[in-house]
Formats: sequence, C-alpha cells, structure tokens
Amino acid sequence: MVSGNSEPSSEVTAAAVKVLIAGGFGVGKTTMVGAVSEVAPLRTEEVLSERSEAVDDLSGVEAKTTTTVALDFGRITISPELILYVFGTPGQERFWFLWDELVRGALGAIVLADTRRMDNSFAAVDFFESRGVNFVVAVNCFDDAPVYTEAEVRDALDLDPAVPIRLCDARDRASSKAVLLTLLEHLMAQARAQLGLTV
Repeated sequence: MVSGNSEPSSEVTAAAVKVLIAGGFGVGKTTMVGAVSEVAPLRTEEVLSERSEAVDDLSGVEAKTTTTVALDFGRITISPELILYVFGTPGQERFWFLWDELVRGALGAIVLADTRRMDNSFAAVDFFESRGVNFVVAVNCFDDAPVYTEAEVRDALDLDPAVPIRLCDARDRASSKAVLLTLLEHLMAQARAQLGLTV
C-alpha cells in the first residue's frame, strides 16, 4: 500500500547546460562571466608578477594586473526549466591545457575577441573547430579599439559563414546576456539542422 499524498509533484527539475567563454589574454572573459552571473562568480585570479612578464605577452593590455589561472564560473537561470553554467577559460598559453578539461560536457562556446589583438582569437577558434564544438564570436568593443564590420571580422578570423558574430560590451549585463542568447539560438538552429527540421 502506498501511503501519503498521491498527488503528482509539480516541481520541475531544471536542465543544466554548460557553455564556455574563451579567448586571448585580457580580452574580457572574467568580466563577461561576472556581468551575466546571477550569483557571485567563482574566480581564480592571481596578481601578475615580474616572473610572468617573461612568459605572458602583455602587448595591448599593459595595465592588466591580474589573470585567471584556472577558470571563472557563473550561473544564470534562463527559465525554470533551464540553468546555464558559464565557464571562463584562462587566456595565457601556459594554461591552455585546462581547456581540454573545461570543454568536457560543454554544449557550446563564445569566442571573445578584441579587435586590437585579433590574432589572439585564432587559438580559441581552432580549438572549438577541431573538436566540433559550436561557437559564436563576440567582439568586445573596447573604447580605444578599432571598429570593423562583421564581414571584416569574419574574414580576419577565417570563419565559416554559419558562425554568428556579435558586437558587445563585456561589462554590460544586457549586452553579455544578448551574446549568450545568440549562442543558444545558434545551438538550437544547429540541432534543428541535424534533425532535418526546417522550422
């Protein structure tokens, strides 16, 4: 005999989706995670020391004083049924080995780009392309950065025409959330295409 309330539970178990924010050193990954997270983000930042000057290229980000050494982590509730876990990757080449661990289980990624140092985006683009991970490119519009059209950014990064590009301000919550929405829409479009759906 079953005892207790036989009413069906109205609680909904939310699905968790993992996405990465990757890109070069000092491009704004930690800033974007902090901007979108609804909880205080987990950060693994350390102060840059004189010893790092010999291994980290500070060109274009000379005023940077801290760096992510493992990951940044934040969370955003999209709906009662969907929670997004956002992981920011470290930018320096000496920490790239962590990307292989962070990408496990990721549904998609954002490649954050800085037009002052566009070549720093190549590693992230190549990483996700080689692993078949869907991604979008978000150009972080720094105040002193040159402005390029979407076509110029696509050409500079040699991107597939299907990869969305969006301009953003990583400091701004609404702007960063719009990038996440672009990624989710891209992932849904790719899923529909794989299923052969036209709607």
